[in-house]
Parts: sequence; C-alpha cells; structure tokens
Amino acid sequence: MSKEKKVAEESKNKKNDSVRRNSKRKRSDNRNRPQWSPAQFDVPAVEGKVRFHDFNLPDDVLHGIADLNFEYCTGIQAETIPVALAGKDIIGKAQTGTGKTAAFLLGIITDLIDYPLDEKPRLGEPRALVVAPTRELALQIAEDAKGLAKYTDLYVVSLVGGMDYDKQRQKLKKKPVDILVATPGRLIDFINRKDVNLWNVEVLVLDEADRMLSMGFIPDVRTIVRNTPRKGADRQTLLYSATFTDDILNLAEQWTLDAVKIEIAPEIKTTDNVTQTVYLVSGEEKYRLLCNYMDKDQAEKVIVFGNRRDETRRLAERLCKDGIRAALMSGEIPQQKRVRTLEDFRSGKIQVLVATDVAGRGIHIDGVTHVFNYQLPEDPDDYVHRIGRTGRAGAAGASICFACEDDSFLIPEIEAETGVKLECVHPEAELLIEPAKAGAAPAEPVIEAVISAESDGVAAEQPEQPSPESQVEVKEHVVAAEAQNEDGDVTRG
Repeated sequence: MSKEKKVAEESKNKKNDSVRRNSKRKRSDNRNRPQWSPAQFDVPAVEGKVRFHDFNLPDDVLHGIADLNFEYCTGIQAETIPVALAGKDIIGKAQTGTGKTAAFLLGIITDLIDYPLDEKPRLGEPRALVVAPTRELALQIAEDAKGLAKYTDLYVVSLVGGMDYDKQRQKLKKKPVDILVATPGRLIDFINRKDVNLWNVEVLVLDEADRMLSMGFIPDVRTIVRNTPRKGADRQTLLYSATFTDDILNLAEQWTLDAVKIEIAPEIKTTDNVTQTVYLVSGEEKYRLLCNYMDKDQAEKVIVFGNRRDETRRLAERLCKDGIRAALMSGEIPQQKRVRTLEDFRSGKIQVLVATDVAGRGIHIDGVTHVFNYQLPEDPDDYVHRIGRTGRAGAAGASICFACEDDSFLIPEIEAETGVKLECVHPEAELLIEPAKAGAAPAEPVIEAVISAESDGVAAEQPEQPSPESQVEVKEHVVAAEAQNEDGDVTRG
C-alpha cells in the first residue's frame, strides 16, 4: 500500500478506536457546506508527497487551507495529523519553521467540528487549550488558528501577559470559546480569578516545552495541567519540543498516556535553503558592514539580532537616524506596541526589525529575506531559532553573522550544535566604507518608548517572569517528586 493510500485509510477510520470521547458527544452529520467544494482546490497526487485532501478533513477546513495555499504536507504534518485525528497522545520533535503549528491545529479544529457538544458550553470553558512560552508565539498560534478555522463557527481567544486584562476577559464573556491559546502566567491569573475553567478541555497542546523548561515555567504548567481533566480517556495531550532531553521526556511521560513519539529531526538543524556566512570584523566595523550589506543585497525584510536590550535599542535608534525604517522588538516594549510593530513589519512599513532572542523567538513571519546576528548568541540553540526566522516554507534566505574579538570563540559551539561548518570570511573593502544615508532626513521614528528606567548597563534580556509560586521550585525538582500524582489524584467537584 502506498504512503498516500495508507494515510487516507488511517484518516478515514480515525475515530473508530478512540476512547477519548465524552458520552454526551456524537459525530456531526453536517460537516460540509454547499457553497464551496474541494473540487475547487485541485492538488494533483504526487508520488512521495501527502496532500491535505488525503486526511478526510471537513470541507470548511480544506477551504481555509486552500486560502492559505497549503498543498502538500511537511514531514511533521504528514506524521502528526493522522495520529492526532485518531485521538492519540503525541510527543513531537521538529525544528522551527516545519509547520508543526498547522499540524496540531488541524487535528484540533477537525475534532471540534466532527464532535460538537450536545449542550451549549458555558463561558470561559474552552474545549481545546494551547499553552506557549512567549506572547508573540501565542498570538501567532491564535492567528493561525483563526485562519484555518475562518469558515467554521469556532471561536478562538488568546490570553497573554502585557495586554489589558479586562479586554481579554471581555472576549471570554462574548461567547463560549472553542480554542484558547495562552501563556502560562496570564492563564493562571484567569484561573485564579475564576474567569477560566479548564475542567472540560478535550485537547491540550504544550508547545515548545523545552523553552518553557528553560524559562522556568514548568511549575506554572503543572498547575495548568492539574486544572484539566485526567490524561487518557478524558484528555488528549500533544507535547512539542525542539529537543528530547531526559527532563522533557520525563515531563511527557507524566502528562501523556501511551503517546506516539514523532521525531522529525534532520541531520543538520539549519535548512539547506538558507545561506550562512560569518564575517570576521572588529566591533566598530559592524554597523558599516550591516548598512552596506543590506544596500548591496537589496535586503527587503530584515531581522537583526542582538544579545542585550541596551545594544539593540542603540542600534535601532542609529538606523532610524540614518533614514532606515527600523523598529525595536524587546521585552521593554509594551505588548500592544510590540503587536503593532510586528504588523508594520509584516506589511512592509518597517524594513528592519532589531530584536533580542526572548522577543524574537516568537516572530513567525514569512518573507524575511535576511537575518543578521549582530552579536553571536551565547546559547548555540538560539542560533538555530534565529536562523529559523528566514527561509520559511521553502523560501530562500540568508543568515549573516558578525564575529569580532568579543564573541568569535562561540563559532565552534554553533558549528557543533548545527552540524554545519560555517564559512568565515573577511568583508570586502567596499562593505566597510562609510555608508550612504538612506535619505536626507531621518526616517520617521518607529521605535516605541521604553517603559523602564534601566541603565545602559543592563544585563542580557530576561523573559517575562513565572508566577511567584513557580520561582520557589528549583529545576532539579521539575521532573521528579510529583510524577505519580501529576495528572490524577485531584478530586473534581
């Protein structure tokens, strides 16, 4: 049996063996709407490729996929979607930019359409919950969910810190929420104030679990998991991570039941369609090289990464003064302004986004042509995530690193992490001349006001802090003592 036929057959029978179905639910007989037909979305069968048509998805979902011009599945999608549709728990590993968000969202949306509730759900009681470590990632997941579910009646809400609490609460009061996407700290705020009740969550997704571990959010996630139904018959759990460390696998064992392990890990962690170059320069030459390279290569949509907030702030200000449409994306920018900045960057109003790793990790915008590492990251894993901002969805991209006397020693660690030998070169003389100004007058300021009075000697940027309760747990206890009663021994009234 071919791979395509096997996937189609599994999808056709996807719910036959599932035990994760509430007795009050029955499959909907009205999946399709007559005003659109899959015949309008013609994707030819290709040997070795899996189409979204092969999963027996509802027509309304295929309509949304067609609008997004998705035709053939990525590796993680082809492996994940049939398993998710079968109602099984998943532990998934895939590099950034491989389409895993769409993979778990399609399973959720199809499940909620196929198995509607007989009784009208109450306000603030989501049927599916997605937990993500950063605000930007949570907001991006919510937007992706809205795009895929645009022809359905499903209601998607995002809850993230740094934005108005009452406005988010009003969205919950508007009508019953189907898919809730949230960051850990803000979700716990809503749970504690009894604005959100997770006892009827049918599908739980924990995205970038490795990042939540490193940021200290696991105790918060424990609290969230305990507020959901028990794993197994009452809750399907999907956990995704860029790495499968012992800590992550121990957490997965606690939170999932008989999970299917899916690992889409290429031999190298960076994509072949992204060129990677390291320029060996002095610290004072970096700015001239940046401006001249962007001009020479006609860079249209650029992200420049730095390690410290004060450094990225000064760089963004200097670019603006030289007539370049630049903006700052860091933890010191209010969340609503960060959202507007991302929209301006997506639309092309902003050419250059200067970002720190904490803020930049959640940037998922297609069409980024160049990523510059103004400073090499101290954590090699951050290099993988930086380079993942370009070359998305098969497009070509370029990664350019500036290595000086302060950070060139980090190159071997990055090469070991990525499995790629980086090309280290000295820049041509023309790239080091004083750059021409982009215009006679400075560009319109797009850097949002800083909301803290920190000095320029601030340390490397810190992420949004976990809840106070979380900070009393040390990392070595994250995956140990409470394993056996992690998901169960809580009486639900």
